[in-house]
Amino acid sequence: MQNQQRILISLIGVIALILVGFMLKTAQAVILPLVIAWLLSYILAPPVNFLARHRVPTAPAVAVVMILLFGFFYLTGLFLYARGMAFVEAYPKYADQFTQITVAVKERYSMPSWLSFGEIDWKHLIGQRLVSFSGSFITFTGNLVMVLVFLIFMLLGKPYFAGKVQRAFPDAQGKRIAGVTASIAHQISRYLYVKLILSTVSSLLVWLVLVIGKSDFPLTWAMLAFLLSFIPSVGIVAASIPPVLLAFVQFYPNFWVAAGIAAALLIIHQIIGGLIEPKVMGDNLNLSPMVVLLSLVFWGWLWGITGALLAVPIAAAIKIVCENIEMLKPAAVLMGADKHQ
Repeated sequence: MQNQQRILISLIGVIALILVGFMLKTAQAVILPLVIAWLLSYILAPPVNFLARHRVPTAPAVAVVMILLFGFFYLTGLFLYARGMAFVEAYPKYADQFTQITVAVKERYSMPSWLSFGEIDWKHLIGQRLVSFSGSFITFTGNLVMVLVFLIFMLLGKPYFAGKVQRAFPDAQGKRIAGVTASIAHQISRYLYVKLILSTVSSLLVWLVLVIGKSDFPLTWAMLAFLLSFIPSVGIVAASIPPVLLAFVQFYPNFWVAAGIAAALLIIHQIIGGLIEPKVMGDNLNLSPMVVLLSLVFWGWLWGITGALLAVPIAAAIKIVCENIEMLKPAAVLMGADKHQ
């Protein structure tokens, strides 16, 4: 009888997971902005709480923070638009140069016909990718409006949440739940702040290397490095490939500049991602490589590149929640990168 109940519970759990996955996939247009707003709320809640502690009403405090955030997004949008237009204007030159390089390589090494890279219309191919990116950027802008709307309501309710919990439950239980939620919020905020700082430092170093190497579009590649640094391992590689390829085309036939840039970017990412980040984050936030991989695969499949960017913060948040709830602590241990036998 007990075995049958366990099997039934397991089947119900599997069905529930499938239904949750289906819901997350189907309602992506609403749930994805909600998740982004939820993560941003942990970054912006401390300034709101700080203003509230200094007797600034919640609504004006949220308004001030949102105005600053909107200004940041607006300036970032202008920057991305300017960088995108500059790249659109310059890409025919690089497409012609790359075509010449591939033709020269084909003639020098007698490449077979099925590797006739020189016959590819690079202008048309890259143009299609730029148009596709433009459509994605417009979609992102629309989702950003929903993120801001969700974020406003979350921030308005943040200062009162702990008090509501204590009033909703008996004294001891209310204090315990409020303490757990405060601990979760503190750890998630710390993780996101540290990740933002390290990503900013990494992108500044990338920009400096590209400026020293006199590579084109250093700010663009630095911004790309900042965004993709949230994807462990894969993001670092993906962020390094475009500037190295551009340097290869830009300085051809001098390969040493591209090689130097590649080596410098590798050193930066190894120092930031391999040495500094694990020390600053601490053992409590270390995630198992398998958990990171599965998280990247799942959220990337579910929500595309945006899901891949959010995969590790979501996994870290889940681990933090599990650490602070007694029944879920075994799951937190399994998700961690503890190497003790």
